[in-house]
Amino acid sequence: MKKLLLAAGMAFMFASCAQQPQASNVPPQTEELEEVPEMQQLASPVTATQQAFFSELSKLCGKSFRGKAVFPADGKDPFAGKELTMHVRECSDEVIRIPFHVGEDKSRTWVFTKMEEGLQLKHDHRHEDGTPDEVTMYGGIALDTDDATTMRFPADAFTAQLIPAAATNEWNVVLSADGRTFSYILKRDNQLRFQADFDLTQPIN
Repeated sequence: MKKLLLAAGMAFMFASCAQQPQASNVPPQTEELEEVPEMQQLASPVTATQQAFFSELSKLCGKSFRGKAVFPADGKDPFAGKELTMHVRECSDEVIRIPFHVGEDKSRTWVFTKMEEGLQLKHDHRHEDGTPDEVTMYGGIALDTDDATTMRFPADAFTAQLIPAAATNEWNVVLSADGRTFSYILKRDNQLRFQADFDLTQPIN
């Protein structure tokens, strides 16, 4: 009889332990819900205006366009009278690469990249064998503006160190509101130094 009572007692004890809540590393549901708003507040790599510009530029991917130097108008600029061509060839959700050809010179590529600081423009210069030029990857991060047709890229610290004379450079890239023109503009000391306009209404391919 004692053995039966002992066995019943042991069974009751094990059953009680099985019913106890087990320790878990999974946080309560309320804690999970509290974390969601914090994740939604993470900063975007680019502003809404910069994203709108990037999206419009992406629509040109796979096409090439002819352009011409419109400033300076005295014909003294090295690009004057030469055939200018932009090729919007490589596009992804993060990067757009636009080779910029000046006559037979194919050494230049404009690179637009989404960075943590914002939309970046860099000038990738390479030799014919693909090796980087000594003066390459200069540019800067776009200023935060409300104008989605114009991105202004002041020279960054790397550019100022690489090309001291270009420390005050500002590159403006403009997609006209009517969608007809792409303009590449260089200013230095807030003075216009160069401008090339490309006709988007007549793609080469």
